[in-house]
Amino acid sequence: MTGQTDFGGDWTLEKLERVRKYLVAYTKIMNNQSWIESFAYIDAFAGTGYQSLKQDDNPNQPLFPELIEEEPLHFVDGSARIALQVEPRFKKYIFVEKDPSRYQELQKLREQFPDRASDILIVNADANTYLQDLCEKNWKRRRAVLFLDPFGMQVTWDTIQAIAQTKAIDLWYLFPLGIGVSRLLKRDGNINLAWRNRLDKVFGEPAWYDVFYKTYAELNLLGEQQRIVKIGDFDTISQYFVRRLKTIFPGVADNPLPLFNSTNNPLFLLCFASANERGAETAIKIAQDILKR
Repeated sequence: MTGQTDFGGDWTLEKLERVRKYLVAYTKIMNNQSWIESFAYIDAFAGTGYQSLKQDDNPNQPLFPELIEEEPLHFVDGSARIALQVEPRFKKYIFVEKDPSRYQELQKLREQFPDRASDILIVNADANTYLQDLCEKNWKRRRAVLFLDPFGMQVTWDTIQAIAQTKAIDLWYLFPLGIGVSRLLKRDGNINLAWRNRLDKVFGEPAWYDVFYKTYAELNLLGEQQRIVKIGDFDTISQYFVRRLKTIFPGVADNPLPLFNSTNNPLFLLCFASANERGAETAIKIAQDILKR
């Protein structure tokens, strides 16, 4: 296993175990709902199905050294394989992967889970484009759990809105708290246009700037000068994103889980939101219990 690294250690296992617990609870409930035609598990960044990645497979890896932990002792099942192992089972599985090589690797899941092969849909597409199109379908008698586990800031607010508008999907979202958003927030507030646009797309509005920065007026020899100070720490960012989710989802977990690497740096925020108005109360109760630290 020389040269092989694993994305995360305990934090990777932690996120997967929390999602797995929800999937088990979800399928038990859905299997008793005779009026529902189908309920699916959707993984929009399905990868290879394992939480393990060779160092030379990822050109972005040097930008996120805190993601790299000790060399793993074994492969860890990823979210796609975990969902396929859940009992009671889902009626359908949709795995989306943009990278062609990882898309090909996902094809092996049909061989590894032959009893579910006919219900596995593997899609080679951009996650935002595919999900927005999927969310426009008729969801009246369909339900789903969607897991968004991007490597960085690929998910746009337009996609999150589309998910909420289905009124049918429960969302688990690994929000890029430390590896994405926080990195772009310069201390002096001087954020270049490309980064501003990226943050606008993630949050769905430009108002984040006034939440994360404060302008002070100071008097000096040159007269009154303005000084911009960053006040947006990890807690502020987390609370702001939860508030944004609450503007479009009928149910949002109030206790999203920050996930840290071995040096105690926050990497992601595991968030949960339910678009299903009728089932949101139950969904939130289950998710908040699972998210407890």
